[in-house]
Amino acid sequence: MPESILFLTGRLAEPSLRRVLEGMHPAPFEHKVLPLSLQVAGLMTAEMILRRLPDVAGAGRVMVPGRCRGDLEQLSSHFGVPFVRGPDDLKDLPRFFGRGASPPDLSRHDVRIFAEIVDAPNMGIDAILEQAAAYRTAGADVIDLGCLPQTPFPHLEESVSALHGSGFQVSVDSMETDELLRGGRAGAEFLFSLKADTLWVADEVGSIPILVPSRPGSLRSLLRAIETMDKKGRPCIADPILDPIHFGFTESLVRYRDLRKKLPQVQILMGTGNLTELTDADTLGMQTLLMGIVSELRITNILTTQVSAHASGVVAEADSARRMMFAAREARDLPRNFGDSLLALHATDPFPWSAEEIAATAGQLKDPSFRIQISPEGIHIYNRDGMRRAKDPFMLFPDLGLEQDGSHAFYLGVELARAQIAWQLGKRYVQDRELDWGVGALRQGSAAESQRPPPSPSAETGAGS
Repeated sequence: MPESILFLTGRLAEPSLRRVLEGMHPAPFEHKVLPLSLQVAGLMTAEMILRRLPDVAGAGRVMVPGRCRGDLEQLSSHFGVPFVRGPDDLKDLPRFFGRGASPPDLSRHDVRIFAEIVDAPNMGIDAILEQAAAYRTAGADVIDLGCLPQTPFPHLEESVSALHGSGFQVSVDSMETDELLRGGRAGAEFLFSLKADTLWVADEVGSIPILVPSRPGSLRSLLRAIETMDKKGRPCIADPILDPIHFGFTESLVRYRDLRKKLPQVQILMGTGNLTELTDADTLGMQTLLMGIVSELRITNILTTQVSAHASGVVAEADSARRMMFAAREARDLPRNFGDSLLALHATDPFPWSAEEIAATAGQLKDPSFRIQISPEGIHIYNRDGMRRAKDPFMLFPDLGLEQDGSHAFYLGVELARAQIAWQLGKRYVQDRELDWGVGALRQGSAAESQRPPPSPSAETGAGS
């Protein structure tokens, strides 16, 4: 017997909710729609439901609007059935009851992220620990201490010890065998990088070496180094080296594929910095594509850097991408519908409401509060006095009558600016919420977000069910 779900909504959203549910036929559940005695679904609260809902009409589950505030556990306990929040926008219900009804498990991955502190010799211990903590928060698993040519690193051993004391795994990255020996003797778990003629360093310390070709592009020399380590019974990680675009990038990708074909069991590392740091483009797409290649080739280690200003989020991007690619691969599926964290600039469905649907909703309003929505045609702002539409917020403001209401004018100015950005980029806009930049957001909004003026509450009439 299919599950029975009771959908609570407001009077304005009721017709749209019914149309969406009917459009899901055949739905995997039976449903009833109950508009509580309020106009805007987005203003519903748990306390209001407790006062106004006599019973659940035999439903096995109750779905409230996504923006419903309050304690749903209290409602579940009171009525004896689960109360759950739906999506913010009722147009997303079909997706919600697909994979969205059971969020994908993004807790797992099989890629270790090395995050390099590129100028560690010039940093004090406290600064190194602070940078390491930021990297760990972003998703790094190993902190790579990057040494610099002809730059003394007298506190190398102390840095390794301090990082270990704070719970970090450590790698030391140097072109000088002396620094690699010092790092290994200090207890660093990994060393970057050894070639065939420097493998003797691995005999002196217990660190796992990352092996690279003796000559640029020489897969044969890398294979020899791997063979040497195998004969000694020592673990190693192989890095064929990812080259920059126009300097061997495509051929370097082929080397990774060839290495995996020749040695299916070897651990491989890919350094992504030659692409993300040396290409003037947003790193999120590049990092995601590289992690797709990493997933296909079962590469289990990557090295990232955050030197260039435009590459200052690659650790978090790699973390999100490794989780999505792992989940998609395990599901034998395309990397779609596994969350929106990698969709920073555009949304998969930026305009769930057409201009005609927005106009129909606007025609039902009976209160003075302004609502803002976007459609492919532009920005819509409306209340009981009518609807205005434009592509530039400056064209809307003269008709809003807010010359004597500074706080409300400021609030609407902020919201219209967000709506314009969302419309221009093709992002989802929800009134009273910051735009969702996914993992691309390096800085979060402040507490001022909740300090909008109380006299003119507004809610997107299409939001929630």
